[in-house]
Amino acid sequence: MDDSTQNIAVLLESRMGEMSKGHRKIARYIIDHYDKAAFMTASKLGTEVGISESTVVRFATELGFEGYPEMQKALKGYTSSRMTSIQRMDVMNTQLTGEDVLSKTLNFDIDQIRKTLEEIDREEFERTVEELSNARSIYVIGARSAAVLARYIVFYFNIMVDNCKIVHTTSTSEMFEQILTIGPGDIMIGVSFPRYSKHTVKAFNYAHERGAKVIAITDSKASPLAKYADFLLTAHSDMASFADSLVAPMSLINALISAVGMRKKDYVENNFKTLEKIWDKYEVFEKTDSRNDDESDIIP
Repeated sequence: MDDSTQNIAVLLESRMGEMSKGHRKIARYIIDHYDKAAFMTASKLGTEVGISESTVVRFATELGFEGYPEMQKALKGYTSSRMTSIQRMDVMNTQLTGEDVLSKTLNFDIDQIRKTLEEIDREEFERTVEELSNARSIYVIGARSAAVLARYIVFYFNIMVDNCKIVHTTSTSEMFEQILTIGPGDIMIGVSFPRYSKHTVKAFNYAHERGAKVIAITDSKASPLAKYADFLLTAHSDMASFADSLVAPMSLINALISAVGMRKKDYVENNFKTLEKIWDKYEVFEKTDSRNDDESDIIP
């Protein structure tokens, strides 16, 4: 079953009449408490509704999923763009209360990178690198927490290409003024994760209609960015917290930057040689000498 097209709430409602009593209890709990159910194991969900873990697993397969993990993935996809910050807080408190928050959070992020690596479409990644290496101009957009990733992309791509610019999303009119002339030969990179930014989706639509290539960095094929994307790169970010987990997306972006840099090796090296001279001339970086620092503390 493709979780990019299947609305699990609609599926549950449509199948409710043919379910057994135990399965109806599961379905009703998921519909009423989707924000909590999405982060429960099969065992925990069974305990919550008063049935066995095996019944929960059978419930998932009878709905058409390969197993409980696939159903949970579909439920997380349905949940991610609907959860409010308050709901995320509740989930975080439930998941992390009494736990080693540091270890659990870091291990969760490690798992997000691992799953991203396992599921990434490598051919799509290589095609994206090729397109970026030959772009005339690159526009990068990301709103709210994704704005950090957008600025990071622009910081490094400005060293690798002649014309790369950030698209500010303070207002809709300002955004469209910045991308007014985008067209064939240009690329727009959009970064958005649940809850998805309407500004980013609108900019993607406009760039697509203007004939520019559109690259989406997002969480799944169900993302509203995917509809307009010529290239789709997905990374996991389903953190059970009010704070977005952007570790896997950042790692994916680092891989993209490195791959494009290798394609444009000579150009990048020449730019860095020039930059090093500028940095030295204008003393951009603080230079420290630990040996001299130590000696300065010695009274002659």
